[in-house]
Amino acid sequence: MQLRTAGLSSQCLMLSGLCCTQSSIPGSPVPVNTNNPGVRRAARFGVYRYNNSSNDLFLFKESHIQQAMVQIVRGLKYMLHVDIKRTVCEKRVHSSLDSCHFQRNKNLQQTLRCYFEVWITPWTHKVHIPVAHCHQEPSL
Repeated sequence: MQLRTAGLSSQCLMLSGLCCTQSSIPGSPVPVNTNNPGVRRAARFGVYRYNNSSNDLFLFKESHIQQAMVQIVRGLKYMLHVDIKRTVCEKRVHSSLDSCHFQRNKNLQQTLRCYFEVWITPWTHKVHIPVAHCHQEPSL
């Protein structure tokens, strides 16, 4: 049974382009490269969640993924620290975030630090975001 679980974990990691060290404990979170396509996709899901729950007139978009971890638990659970910035795209227009540029107007620029937990189960095509906390960094 243990070998089978380990094999499944390896398969999930390989399918998502992730790798972990031999010393990592199965089922424990492992660091992941912030440029990994799965990490970037998970960060975008977190941003969509933030945009859907915020009252801001403009959409936000990820500007920098600070740190990323992944854990295999009935799919892939990403734990991400992400900086997001306000864009020039207004929510009511429903623009694609890919075509949204960051706000250039100094008075409208805003950066938030976010922590997202994003669970992706690829075989069911479901995404669940149980945690999406964002806050503005205090100015010095």
